[in-house]
Amino acid sequence: MPPETSNPNTRVAIVGVGQVGSAAAYALILGHVANELLLVDIKAELRDAQVRDLADVAYGNNSGIRVRAATYQEVGQCDIVVITAGSKHSRGETTVQHLYHKIAIIRGIVDEARPFRSDTILLIVANPVDLLTSLAQELSGLPKSQVLGSGTYLDSVRIRGLLAERAGVATSSIDAQVVGVHGPSEVVAWSGVTIGGVPIARWFPQNTDTLTDVANECKAKSQTIIRAKGGTPFGIGSVVCSICSSILFDKRDVCCLSHFLSEYKCCISLPVVLGRGGVMKAIDMQLDREEWEDLNETAQELKRTMERLKSDESQ
Repeated sequence: MPPETSNPNTRVAIVGVGQVGSAAAYALILGHVANELLLVDIKAELRDAQVRDLADVAYGNNSGIRVRAATYQEVGQCDIVVITAGSKHSRGETTVQHLYHKIAIIRGIVDEARPFRSDTILLIVANPVDLLTSLAQELSGLPKSQVLGSGTYLDSVRIRGLLAERAGVATSSIDAQVVGVHGPSEVVAWSGVTIGGVPIARWFPQNTDTLTDVANECKAKSQTIIRAKGGTPFGIGSVVCSICSSILFDKRDVCCLSHFLSEYKCCISLPVVLGRGGVMKAIDMQLDREEWEDLNETAQELKRTMERLKSDESQ
């Protein structure tokens, strides 16, 4: 028998059911995370086809999960709203134009879905995730603790996997976090990494190049996958499932997610305790001086970008 969900009426909405959204839905069904899965996409034919295909997964897995198409108004009444919708570069489109297009998509989705139920958790998966999470937090009207981004969650999973391979241990034995703004400027918090409670430096005392190689491989992995197949749907899908499970079952897992930090006035990734209310508690992470400087620099750059966007919109 499939495990019972935390509530007999839990609903998760996924907005955008392309590669990433459909992979997230697939993972949620296999994980028996919710009772109802609502799919939304501007491409009605694609949405309806995904509903039919994913319903077969639910039937075959004997999950009892109902998969159906939904409106934006229904989305706002769900326990969790996952926004994966984005856009691909159009021919002749500049990077700045592409960014503004993505911002317009997020703005449109949030505007259409409001008002959200007071306890709804909004999870942003679309990239640039920290910027779009910051924007969604401002637009949604929800408490800051209830607007999250996938941030560096997957990067933290990757760094643990890469270290586990080199150390010859299980991934679960490794405590490691990647923090900051998701992307090239993200920071591996090496000063706090342990394997079985033992500091990482004692595992690789003579070979600091190993750690550098691991950090570079972690940062480059997404781009190598995207170049080959256009996205990282399975990895992100599994992350969405883990995050939703932590929330709906109120697990109080510690994980790195993009969330609002008042000192920067934007959202970046640092460890939090994740539960039914979203961010239940921020973790006071111990970083060394260089790590804090790198984190601060990347956060300040995101803050400046947010300020430029606001300035452009006001003109």
